Amino acid sequence: MIHRKPSNAMWIDAVKLLEQADNLHRQFFRLSQGSPQGPTWEPPIDIFETGRALSVLVALPGVSPDQVQVLIEGATLSVVGERLLPAPAEAHIRRIEIPYGRFERRIALPPGAFEIRESRMVDGCLLLTLLKLG
Repeated sequence: MIHRKPSNAMWIDAVKLLEQADNLHRQFFRLSQGSPQGPTWEPPIDIFETGRALSVLVALPGVSPDQVQVLIEGATLSVVGERLLPAPAEAHIRRIEIPYGRFERRIALPPGAFEIRESRMVDGCLLLTLLKLG
């Protein structure tokens, strides 16, 4: 007969949580080779829909608003820009966990027409409000 210890179940749960955190971290670093400008990273997003609008939250820590372009092309929302490396040229880099360089995120929109009503940076995230037309 096998005796189960409560600490074993807690250990399994802890390992699962660490794996989930690692997967989220890898998602943040996901590289895309599809850009003509070379490799880019894809920032993570959250999308919320109401009857009148879509709200898109794009995680862009350390990115200046003037480094971001947002446009709607057909049924795709594109968020493109660059996060500059904040370290001085003479600095010795010890660790980099926040991606830098060119980023690009293409988001398939639901059916219908949309207009960018608002675009602003909030707590390191780009908040976009897309108004549903028609």
